[in-house]
Amino acid sequence: MIETIASTPFDGQKPGTSGLRKKVKIFQQANYTENFIQAVFDVVERPGGATLVLGGDGRFYNRTAIQQAIRMAAANGYARVIVGQGGILSTPAASHVIRKYHASGGLILSASHNPGGPDEDFGIKYNIANGGPAPEAITEAVYARTRVIDRWLTVTAPDIDLDTVGTVTVAGMAVDVIDPVADYAQLMESLFDFPAMRAAVAGGFTMAFDAMNAVTGPYAVEILERRLGFAAGTVRGGTPLEDFGGHHPDPNLVHAKALYDAMMAPDAPDFGAASDGDGDRNLIIGKHRFITPSDSLAMLAANARLAPGYAAGLKGIARSMPTSAAADRVAAALGIACFETPTGWKFFGTLLDAGLATICGEESAGTGSDHIREKDGLWAVLLWVNILAVRGISVDALARDHWARFGRNYYARHDYEAIESALADALIDALTARLPTLPGSTFGTLTVAGADSFSYTDPVDGSISANQGLRVLFEGGSRVVFRLSGTGTQGATLRVYLERYEPADGHISGDTAYMLQAIVAAAEDIAGIAHHTGRTAPDVVT
Repeated sequence: MIETIASTPFDGQKPGTSGLRKKVKIFQQANYTENFIQAVFDVVERPGGATLVLGGDGRFYNRTAIQQAIRMAAANGYARVIVGQGGILSTPAASHVIRKYHASGGLILSASHNPGGPDEDFGIKYNIANGGPAPEAITEAVYARTRVIDRWLTVTAPDIDLDTVGTVTVAGMAVDVIDPVADYAQLMESLFDFPAMRAAVAGGFTMAFDAMNAVTGPYAVEILERRLGFAAGTVRGGTPLEDFGGHHPDPNLVHAKALYDAMMAPDAPDFGAASDGDGDRNLIIGKHRFITPSDSLAMLAANARLAPGYAAGLKGIARSMPTSAAADRVAAALGIACFETPTGWKFFGTLLDAGLATICGEESAGTGSDHIREKDGLWAVLLWVNILAVRGISVDALARDHWARFGRNYYARHDYEAIESALADALIDALTARLPTLPGSTFGTLTVAGADSFSYTDPVDGSISANQGLRVLFEGGSRVVFRLSGTGTQGATLRVYLERYEPADGHISGDTAYMLQAIVAAAEDIAGIAHHTGRTAPDVVT
């Protein structure tokens, strides 16, 4: 029997770029999680007999939320729920499962790279039938519904056994508990040259992969160690933990420092990589060579033909606006389009569905392709291994070869975290007002060629997304971008993206921090970060 539970709205249930993210204790409030899930069910379109995919990254509160979501799905008329064993589904695996089984959509329970545990973060986002994040029209409708919602629906039913693969029934609805890895691993084998990779491993190619005690552990163990033959122990932190072992599952040089140190050691493996909480981001480090996410996108695109899944070539490349222009140069050389979109993977979805792009990437360590509609950390790692195995080249040699052909975009992102929102907003407002006066201005040796607030018109559906970040473009191809992030759970995070372009015949072997000094100084002069926030240095540099 369907039960109707009376409720009242909560403030602040507006989904960000990747769903709703808050502290666990906020989600644990009576009716809070249920209100948001019900708002999604009230808004999204689904046919009769619809299937819902459910899963998450294994963080604290996942199991509780999944059990409640199953009961609510039954009450809201779903015919079938597919849930990963143990409540586990990486975000890319969930996207693939939605597509493979023709689900109407899915709930992914994760706060991505944010910390986990009773006092940390939780999140819920909805992905649509194409496997990608809900577009803004849906997230805005969900938010509008959360502001007036007065009830949620459920059924009386006990928790199901999430740890046993098989099918059970909840109030007449089928619930299929599936192996969370099998479908995804099969997809990877269809895209990449596993025989070439296995041969490279048998020939002595070594690797270190840090799963950060997050969701990709089981995926990496199955694919890297069991199917490709890397030695046992190649995957570090391979057991998903509710608090990620007390660590921050963000694959950057701060939180994956142990991996970085191992890759800079004299006896480093040939290749190093990491993934984040929900498996959609990646970190790439070769022996004694770190590769920025922006460069990784460009290098993967330039070499993608070496993988069977991309042997026919790329239809186009897409990057988020803050991502460096390195990929643009590859696209120009290949004679294909390069699209510059706002931050948020959903903006790539229409391009991929329309066949306009094949490979997409974001500077925040997200890279993916048209195989699913999410960024995919392990996919990027496997494409790197495929390329290195076929070319018989080191990461450092590949990078130097790439820069000698295309030039080098020195790049870094400075994050100022948990700034009081009013201070962050004041900084952005003041900088926005200053933009029209900047062209022609000089800051040290840099001259401003243009400045604007980035707006994007989708070439497929014509939708417009304005106010997506502030750009200051310098003569010669360098730039700085300022943007407030929508992925945190408290205060505001100011992200400052710094980029200096050196042509192929320029200084392409410099130290990144040194090469960006003039850009960093110009960014401070232009935005007055210290004046507005009191911060004299970023919290994180990536």
